[in-house]
Amino acid sequence: MDNISPEELIRRTHMGIARLRESQRQLVQDIQERYNELGMAVDQLRSYFNSDSGEDQNSPADDKNCRESKRKRRQSCALHLNDIARPLSSDVVSFLQDRQYGFRGRSRYSQSRSQFLRKQLPDFVSQHLPAILSEKELVLGTMNKVFASKWLNDSQVVLGTKCNKLMVMDVRNNDLVHIPSLRSSEDSVPADCPCGIHAIAINPSRTLLATGAQNTNDLAVYELPTFDALCVGEDAHKDWIFDMDWVDDEHIVTGSRDSTVALWRVNNQSPSLVGASRSVGHSVIKPCQVKPCNRALRVRALALSRNTRLMGVLSMDAKFHFWDLGRFQQLETLDLPWRRENVCVASSDELGVFAVGSEAYVTLVDHRLKPSAKCRSLQIPPRFRERGAERGIRSLSFNENIITIGTGDGRLLFFDMKNNKFLLQMDGKHCELQVGEGWLRNDSNYRDHFLHGYYPNAIYTHCYDEARARIFAAGGPLPAGLYGNYAGLFY
Repeated sequence: MDNISPEELIRRTHMGIARLRESQRQLVQDIQERYNELGMAVDQLRSYFNSDSGEDQNSPADDKNCRESKRKRRQSCALHLNDIARPLSSDVVSFLQDRQYGFRGRSRYSQSRSQFLRKQLPDFVSQHLPAILSEKELVLGTMNKVFASKWLNDSQVVLGTKCNKLMVMDVRNNDLVHIPSLRSSEDSVPADCPCGIHAIAINPSRTLLATGAQNTNDLAVYELPTFDALCVGEDAHKDWIFDMDWVDDEHIVTGSRDSTVALWRVNNQSPSLVGASRSVGHSVIKPCQVKPCNRALRVRALALSRNTRLMGVLSMDAKFHFWDLGRFQQLETLDLPWRRENVCVASSDELGVFAVGSEAYVTLVDHRLKPSAKCRSLQIPPRFRERGAERGIRSLSFNENIITIGTGDGRLLFFDMKNNKFLLQMDGKHCELQVGEGWLRNDSNYRDHFLHGYYPNAIYTHCYDEARARIFAAGGPLPAGLYGNYAGLFY
């Protein structure tokens, strides 16, 4: 060994590795051939057990009952043979091929597989899912308009209505459970003209749920999954709470029609929550900070971008306000290009952008770009040909690279950010899901003012389940004077 040059040593090493790989490839080939032979044998046995030919029919001793008994036994054996499937060989071959490249190569393979399952597969599914979804309309009874919704688990959705009801619906059997609203203390001054529940938020660990209290300018927090009353947040807002979102497991932000935003700390282990108010039966908390949103006329919606640590706040005067989440400080205000009906906002942590819905456009806002390029708009395809028939965008969400758009005329549309176009069907038409008729109260107001009009259900809220395979959509008639509701599951 001492007389072998480094070059010769390297050459011999490479030859040894080559021979090893060749032997492993031969082993893989042998295993494939053996499993193919086994598969052929299984097929022959399965064919025999499924057939009625053979000695049963030739034996005069077999009567009809005996042949039937043998036929059942053969079917049982055939079902057992179905468990002996050829895909087993592909698992063995795949394992040996992984081993061929050593632990480092297998690690790269595992990382590639993980990336495929985590990113590429969900992206593919999000692009092709809408075309195969069908609607199952759900019955809500006589409630008025659903404004907010969130999936609790695989079968239950929590929703908030204009008539200030918090409900839990089982989408499998349409069961409804009413969750009592939390009362504020006597020190709380309620807002005028209660508007109902506009927002529901669940913290990242899914242990707490926040929504509006009985006084619609106060915050209510429940423990999950039991919906035990935890606390009510007071002394932050003088008008309705329009939106809210959790910063982390303990901190939540609320935005109100009085043009303020508030930061709260909620911790069910905190000593400050001990000593519940005797008048309401649960704790009362105060905000950590309350700040006015400068240049904002009524905060309408908000969304958080956790990767960039930014909060986007939408006001009803068509302005979009960036806030620093870490310092809870307003950074910048943008004038949106479309002035009418800016009512909803969504954010994507992966893409780092916000989406704002207006009367006929979705405006994409990116804080990272220079001021002249921060906003980009896309127009939704109209449902009605007549001018002025747009009924606005009422809800937005991101699913991977797809923006899901809920409209005021009862449609769900899908825009592909990667390809910069709306999803299309096989016939070239826009891929859209249309909601059902829902329920509409036939009262004197309807008969006097709306009897001869057509009023599709607006999709005020929609949400994907955890697997991103089903969409719950809900809402009701768009005119404020109409009383009705809609809920449906697309699966």
